[in-house]
Amino acid sequence: MKVLVIGSGGREHAMAWKLAQSSKVQVVYVAPGNGGTALDARLKNVAITDVKALADFAVAEKIALTVVGPEGPLAAGVVDEFRARGLRVFGPTQAAAQLESSKAFAKDFMQRHGIPTALYATFEDPKAAHAHVDKHGAPIVIKADGLAAGKGVVVAMTAAEAHEAIDWILGAGDGKSGDNRLGVQHNAGVARVVIEEFLQGEEASFIVMCDGRNVLPLATSQDHKRLQDGDVGPNTGGMGAYSPAPVVTPNVHATVMHEIILPTIAGMARDGVPFTGFLYAGLMIDDEGAPKTIEFNTRLGDPETQPIMMRLKSDLFDVMMAATDGTLDQVELQWDRRVALGVVMAAGGYPLNPRKGDAITGLPAEQPDAMVFHAGTTPDKGGAVTAGGRVLCVTALGDSTKMAQQRAYEALQGIHFDGMQFRRDIGHRAIKR
Repeated sequence: MKVLVIGSGGREHAMAWKLAQSSKVQVVYVAPGNGGTALDARLKNVAITDVKALADFAVAEKIALTVVGPEGPLAAGVVDEFRARGLRVFGPTQAAAQLESSKAFAKDFMQRHGIPTALYATFEDPKAAHAHVDKHGAPIVIKADGLAAGKGVVVAMTAAEAHEAIDWILGAGDGKSGDNRLGVQHNAGVARVVIEEFLQGEEASFIVMCDGRNVLPLATSQDHKRLQDGDVGPNTGGMGAYSPAPVVTPNVHATVMHEIILPTIAGMARDGVPFTGFLYAGLMIDDEGAPKTIEFNTRLGDPETQPIMMRLKSDLFDVMMAATDGTLDQVELQWDRRVALGVVMAAGGYPLNPRKGDAITGLPAEQPDAMVFHAGTTPDKGGAVTAGGRVLCVTALGDSTKMAQQRAYEALQGIHFDGMQFRRDIGHRAIKR
């Protein structure tokens, strides 16, 4: 059978790589794909991004299953378009994708359905937003309401940083639009900011598959959002990740399912917006093991997907078919008992002004216990050049977090591109535990 994966990042490379391992899959098309998917003989890049053109392609090629990777096409209604054509597609509808595409929608939803989250307020008026910060002080969290590729969040440790973030997103209240240097796609064409209380604890990623009724949890994972070693520097889309996450103990897992995931799926159904697809709850877990929801994503995380796919032993194609048949309750996932850890190699200037067009050399061949997933790359003369902020995710398996970490850093030693930056401490929290 033929499969289509929509997207161009590391998450899509990892999903396509895993889907191609199924004996039932003849070819995996990736639209538009990247330099890594172009180098894999089992995958074929398709230079299409338009929603209707993607559906036309799926009809013409008799695609058996389409999986949507990134948030942009979901927010643009790609699932609605495919379903209207009678095509099998895994992902949330445009209405359900608002859990990610609008932070204000998500916070209002959580409040309405009693899902634990940080206290918050939403503003369109800069003066009111600044007054809120003056009243509550710092640390405080400032979020752009819209899609920002994982970079629309400022954890402000001082009031000055919070005020600067508000000006950045909303403008200075002088009638002009905000700088919008992140290129945030705001809902309804209006710049909005969500201001939240600062939560203490350890972050983790909790990702499940949903078929509208049934929920299937994936292996737990944890990523590193800050740019530099020691978890300092600006927030990014993620500089590395590992699976499993020791902070998600069996008790925490049960609490998250009972208090966050299942009420979210039930609440969406009750609101007339049944949720299908991957649901990602970004959690903050305090010292007592009590989780709160920082955010929802309506797709797999990146770079969490890369370690998760490395550990998945089940046939992903079979799992996706069950998910689109509404029979996830009949699926039991099999996982490699080892730890998987991925280190992101980012372009110079990332996250604000990433370099592009630098040649990548020294890419190692795929190994049974190590794989280089491409994210921000494009094909070039039989190789690849940089094309975005997060360029590669070098992912490896090991019997412990320490061994997986060691293997991943060994695998990236020969890779080079000008200006490259990566953290040298991915997994440090799990190793400390």
